[in-house]
Amino acid sequence: MTLVALWLIPFTSRGLLFTLVIVIAVGIWAGGRVERILGRKDPGVIVIDEVAGMMLSVLFLPRTLPVLITAFLLFRLFDIWKPFPARESQDLSGGLGVMVDDLIAGGYALILVMGARALFAVPA
Repeated sequence: MTLVALWLIPFTSRGLLFTLVIVIAVGIWAGGRVERILGRKDPGVIVIDEVAGMMLSVLFLPRTLPVLITAFLLFRLFDIWKPFPARESQDLSGGLGVMVDDLIAGGYALILVMGARALFAVPA
């Protein structure tokens, strides 16, 4: 759903950054609250962290379908794999622990897509 919204909504880079900051702030607050209410660490019902990570993965990129699909696949790979320091960040307490690992995954995806575009001009 986030992928489709990022493709259809004509965000400027500044608008996407502003929206991302709001999503992160709300995610930290809501993630901590949901964890306390359910009594579980990073429960699967929380998806705002996935939204923030996906938004970050395309923050400074043109939102074409090839870029969005590549960023999404890389984001999911890093979100599942959780390379350093993503896995360790899950030990953070509350909403911060919910959000940070997905932001790290999104950051890794962003760096790889930006690098591929700079070095090989793909994805277009």
